[in-house]
Amino acid sequence: MTPPVVHSLREQIREHIVDGIVSGRWKPGERIVERRIATELEVSQTPVREALRELETLRLIESAPNKGVRVRNLTAADLEESYPVRAGLEQIAAELAAPGLGEDCSLLAPHVTALYEADRRADGEAQVRHTVGFHRELVRAAGNAVLLHTWEGLGIEVFTALSIRWLGTVQKSYAEEHEALIEAFLRKDPDIGVLVKAHVLGCAPRA
Repeated sequence: MTPPVVHSLREQIREHIVDGIVSGRWKPGERIVERRIATELEVSQTPVREALRELETLRLIESAPNKGVRVRNLTAADLEESYPVRAGLEQIAAELAAPGLGEDCSLLAPHVTALYEADRRADGEAQVRHTVGFHRELVRAAGNAVLLHTWEGLGIEVFTALSIRWLGTVQKSYAEEHEALIEAFLRKDPDIGVLVKAHVLGCAPRA
């Protein structure tokens, strides 16, 4: 039996802040008060400060002397910047994962099933969750810890959610596009890396 994943306090706080930004609790340009979060979560300000530092590295928030921390006013161009990097990483991941996924895509398939339902209900939150889940499993299937760590460091879930929520980025069909990738893996398409790269670039918001 797989033990449950235990997140550190800093990670839990980071997720809380990210959820608040994605859900619209904190809007672009709005100040995030470190002390208020610490009081709300009943924690000290130190892990809150650490979490905010991480989010600043992701360029999701920004800080300035005497002005505190604010949610960045991200534009389509800002969000678009991560996609070529992500596309390159996922091309490598697809090529490394191709032998295994050519035989078994059972870890990817449930996300496609869920995406059909999310598409039907126009459920943006579920579309984000299962789109990111699909791509995370694809990268994991590459079996390269450095690749996975680098991919995770791009803040894929956050930027995917913001692309949809803030910019209204909508794909033709989330489910069909991802099912097509599964079919390409199963037929052992020699251009699978190029297909995955093109798919990721096609998801980027347009400035």
